[in-house]
Amino acid sequence: MALLFRLSRSSRNLQPLHHHLSLALSQSINPHLTNSPPPKPSSNHYYYDNFSDSNRRNHELYIPSFDDSKFNYFHLIRLGQSSGISTSSHSLRDEEKEKRDESNNLELKNKGSVSWIDLYLPEKIRPYAHLARLDKPIGTWLLAWPCMWSITLAASPGHLPDLKMLTLFGCGAFLLRGAGCTINDLLDRDIDTKVERTRSRPVASGALTPFQGVGFLGLQLLLGLGILLQLNNYSRILGASSLLLVFSYPLMKRITFWPQAYLGLTFNWGALLGWSAIRGSLDPAVVLPLYLSGVCWTLVYDTIYAHQDKEDDKIVGVKSTALRFGDSTKKWVSGFGIACISGLALSGFNANIGWPYYVFLAGASGQLAWQIWTVDISSGADCSRKFVSNKWFGAIVFGGILIGRLSS
Repeated sequence: MALLFRLSRSSRNLQPLHHHLSLALSQSINPHLTNSPPPKPSSNHYYYDNFSDSNRRNHELYIPSFDDSKFNYFHLIRLGQSSGISTSSHSLRDEEKEKRDESNNLELKNKGSVSWIDLYLPEKIRPYAHLARLDKPIGTWLLAWPCMWSITLAASPGHLPDLKMLTLFGCGAFLLRGAGCTINDLLDRDIDTKVERTRSRPVASGALTPFQGVGFLGLQLLLGLGILLQLNNYSRILGASSLLLVFSYPLMKRITFWPQAYLGLTFNWGALLGWSAIRGSLDPAVVLPLYLSGVCWTLVYDTIYAHQDKEDDKIVGVKSTALRFGDSTKKWVSGFGIACISGLALSGFNANIGWPYYVFLAGASGQLAWQIWTVDISSGADCSRKFVSNKWFGAIVFGGILIGRLSS
């Protein structure tokens, strides 16, 4: 401020500015000394008056840059009657930077937290990684666990499960889950643009064209075929038949309020395939209760998941069990949870598994009960947390089957 007054004294052209600044300052600090409004500037004054009849509390002074001084940009002095003098320096460059920062912050807010895909992968393959949901492995876990349960149940008593098969099915779950997401995004691209959570997906946002998505799907299915050919002939046919479910699932939300049940039929196909890969055939007494328990489990976790999008689903016109059950969701999913645990118990009993399995099953029951009765279906964040916690339910059941089979 001292520098400003020295500059104003040393310049003949700034004498009017000094005069107006002094009057405005005296009026701001001692309004009782004068009742006259601030003087109006003439055309050659370096003074801009923001004083108006509707807003007399603040006056703004703009001082231009000087060629031979340290002032490179416009400086703004604000005089307030109640707060005295405050100064701030603004530039066009700073304003542009602030606008860019606001735009970036808004974009990050819309997209959510930054994924490792955006931090570490080359820019050209990021959309494909997002399309396959590589940064969200929960889908792979939910698809893999029924396979692992079945393979371990099919192991000989007192022996570990076939590690090669566990690895093959793990890779297969990874690829098939990615293929399923690609199919879903291709068929739902018109819906995804209308839903807040999904509008940034690669196909819906335009980051990938449908043709590129189809090409990527072909690559995933080709790799999946390579894994399927490692199995016996019975399992090859059984595995290939699951593609009908995979391709038709995205259409179910347009037809029925029970797409989660259809997803259960699709996601738990590995409960049948894992057993046949080891034994060469199916034992209905073991695999059917296991398969149906997986379907009921899916109805639990995917109904909870669907509550995140229920408001958008109403607007778009798609259906879900979240909309079908409404406020009765917890009662419905409690019933499915009981059916899930009962089916797992029956499958283990028919497979002559050891008693430790039932101890683990009790622990899994507690985990399932916890997520059902504590979930806040009105909170999308809590629904997401409970949904993701199902990887631990699958792990507990797997641990029980493994220990039970080794002790039988």
